[in-house]
Amino acid sequence: MIAPLQRVERAIWRRQGFAAGERAIPEETAVAFTYDGGAYAVMMATPQDLEDFACGFSLTEGVVGAVDEIETLEIREEELGIELRMRLKPSRGAAFGERRRHLAGPTGCGLCGIESLAEAVRAPRPVQSTASFRPDEIMAALEALTRAQALNRETRAVHAAGFWRPGEGLAPVREDVGRHNALDKLAGALARRGIDAAQGFVVFTSRVSVEMIQKAAAIGVPLSVAVSAPTALAVRMADAAGMTLAAVARADSFEIFTHPGRIKAETAAQNVA
Repeated sequence: MIAPLQRVERAIWRRQGFAAGERAIPEETAVAFTYDGGAYAVMMATPQDLEDFACGFSLTEGVVGAVDEIETLEIREEELGIELRMRLKPSRGAAFGERRRHLAGPTGCGLCGIESLAEAVRAPRPVQSTASFRPDEIMAALEALTRAQALNRETRAVHAAGFWRPGEGLAPVREDVGRHNALDKLAGALARRGIDAAQGFVVFTSRVSVEMIQKAAAIGVPLSVAVSAPTALAVRMADAAGMTLAAVARADSFEIFTHPGRIKAETAAQNVA
């Protein structure tokens, strides 16, 4: 299988002059999703955690409602990339046949090729969880995510998404050149491990676009935390989903954009005081 990291020769310029050396960079390859023999999507992605990617993408895109609706999964390395070849259970396959579409996008592009505006801004899955979290847990999750980014430490070129559970910490964590891909891989890892996403929150290293909220809502998490700012549509989508959105998260602060009640007010007040 293709390695997720490559080392290449490069020249670097500094004020003292040029110097030769080596740099670690992430691999990027075309990953095709096929269901019941038909092409569905092609994403540019980091070739690792592909089982999680297959399951998570299938869940967050609504191809399946649960991972056990994927009857078989075969990972095939082809000359031009990797094919994730899935066979759906008959009942799901029949339903999927009614809504099959094709999309092809650049790195992590979750909207390219969508056939209608309604699909692009589809209503998010309502978040049912009543879980709440403390500000110090969010701070701890951010710190833990930085430590857990093994591929990014080598390359400085990939995104990460992780899942935090109170009392258990941050696990699992997934990385990819595409921010949507990292979240899809995390979704797959949670589903394959049988982890209840409603009892924790996701934290990711990117801006908050609308499709990130749609995917997080599909996972069922009550809180999304991001290091960068959200778009206005993402805020509206999180509000409609009943999801708490915290963003612009730093080592000592974060901003809450929707449903602040899940962040325990008494702890927040103590911190401000």
